Amino acid sequence: QLKFVETGGGFVQPGGSLNLSCTGSGFGWIWHSVAWFRQAPGKEREGVSCFGSIDNQTYYADSVKGRFIISRDNTKNTVTLQMNNLKPSDTGVYYCAADAAEGRLCLQWQAPASWGQGTQVTVSS
Repeated sequence: QLKFVETGGGFVQPGGSLNLSCTGSGFGWIWHSVAWFRQAPGKEREGVSCFGSIDNQTYYADSVKGRFIISRDNTKNTVTLQMNNLKPSDTGVYYCAADAAEGRLCLQWQAPASWGQGTQVTVSS
């Protein structure tokens, strides 16, 4: 079973940048697609970006396209989310998740029931 540790959150002013890291452990990491989700206060968790394991295809929610970049380093079991031009609407707890079924995770944004502790991102002036 894969486990994750999310790091890199913090407080930033609008227009600023942050880099989040998701470090995974467990058997089969390289065969899983990995996605970032976020949950804002009072709102449901939503998919943000996903890195597919089949052809290294990347996926983005419309709200972050052109601002966020997802990348993956399998030598370090890490998926990084580079977040640029941050907006107050990007505020929330960011979580990563993995699934061997790329379509289910990256297109349907269906994630496993278990989550890590997440990392808080706050964008405010």
